[in-house]
Order: sequence, then structure tokens, then C-alpha cells
Amino acid sequence: MHSEVNVAFNEEQIFRLAVTAGEAMTSQAARDWLDHEFVQHGAQPINPVGKVLLADKVLCVARDAGPEAFQNRDWAQAFAQATVAALGRAVVRIDVASMTVAY
Repeated sequence: MHSEVNVAFNEEQIFRLAVTAGEAMTSQAARDWLDHEFVQHGAQPINPVGKVLLADKVLCVARDAGPEAFQNRDWAQAFAQATVAALGRAVVRIDVASMTVAY
């Protein structure tokens, strides 16, 4: 199965990341990776009251890692793999400017 993650910071900075079935992470590995990156980048929850949803965590990691992180091919690929596995969706669109995640 082919999956795709698109991360847009603005109209000029859009990263399109493909994930093939052979590159898939388990959902637990994906959640662990996102948890680590959330802490690593000093991400702050979107809603400070309540629990952090997986989609919010994906969005916060993308936002706080910034476009520089997505220029690192290995990191960007790991992000895409974790996003697809954690959210269980084949196509994910992340718009950092508007703080939205769409499927």
C-alpha cells in the first residue's frame, strides 16, 4: 500500500513524502517516535487542558521541528512513516500555517 504525507508551511514550502508498505512502522513504534520528537523539539500542546490527540501531536511536531527538519531526508521519512502509522490513514495533509490536519 502506498501512502503520502504532505506538510505545508506556506505556499512555497510544501514537503510531499511517500511511504511504501515496506517502510511501515507499527502503531506503537509510531507513537513512541512521535512522543520522543514531541519532547525533543520542546513542543507545547495545542490545548493545554486535556490530553494530546495523535493528530495534534503530529501537527505540533511538524510545527516545532520546522521546515529545516523536513530537509533532512531521513528525519522527514521517519516523520511520514510515524504519521501514517499513528493516524491509520493513507493520505495525510498537514497545514502548519492554519494548524490543521486533514485526511
